[in-house]
Amino acid sequence: MSQTDRLKTDCSKCAALCCVMLAFDKGEDFAFDKNPCEPCRNLSGHKCSIHDRLTQEGFPGCVAYDCLGSGNRVIQEVFGGQSWQDEPRLTPVMMEAFSAMREVHKRIDLLRAAEFLSLEPGADQKRRDYLDYLEKHAWSAPELNEFEFGLALEIDLFFHEIGM
Repeated sequence: MSQTDRLKTDCSKCAALCCVMLAFDKGEDFAFDKNPCEPCRNLSGHKCSIHDRLTQEGFPGCVAYDCLGSGNRVIQEVFGGQSWQDEPRLTPVMMEAFSAMREVHKRIDLLRAAEFLSLEPGADQKRRDYLDYLEKHAWSAPELNEFEFGLALEIDLFFHEIGM
């Protein structure tokens, strides 16, 4: 694992990307419907106005959600600390980058889990190479847009080959 744990969520270094991008339906986990790329009505600046009472207000789904560090990584690394609230024109590209970074981080999580499989030495080296690249790479928005059509598919084929 790299020195900085890429999967560690730090909401203080994000701009509430999950509170904007993600959609949810009214039900057991959410008290109302929310469309994708629409700021949650409980959002106040970059913080949830009911964060300390989410479950009581009918949002256990928010409590359970973890972006695996995707939001803070997008804001800090890809956009240099900028926010969609200060620069509204960035909203669509930030949302796309957040979606793609979630895919990067899902692959990191799976590659870490694969460490505990009995892999052939060549397959384990390939796993470590993918993991090293995903954790250390400084992603740009255009690279993230290409990720799902290139490297993500390659990694998914690797998972298929090793039976994951």
